[in-house]
Amino acid sequence: MDNPNVSKIEPVFDTIAAAPLLGVKPGTLEVWRYKGIGPQFVKCGSRVIYRLRDINDYLERQTRKSTADPGPEE
Repeated sequence: MDNPNVSKIEPVFDTIAAAPLLGVKPGTLEVWRYKGIGPQFVKCGSRVIYRLRDINDYLERQTRKSTADPGPEE
């Protein structure tokens, strides 16, 4: 029986582990965070972590039907 008081644990990644999932270098993620672009992240004290769902959401938002498709405005 599931306990409704226990939150679901999901995979999380630090910058070094998240970067290859997005096909970029860790430094690119750091720049994206500074600029406020890229996937959402969670700040835990001094640590930055990326939830798998936020990485997947970001990738979904980047999906295009053609190279001329600018995608949705954010």
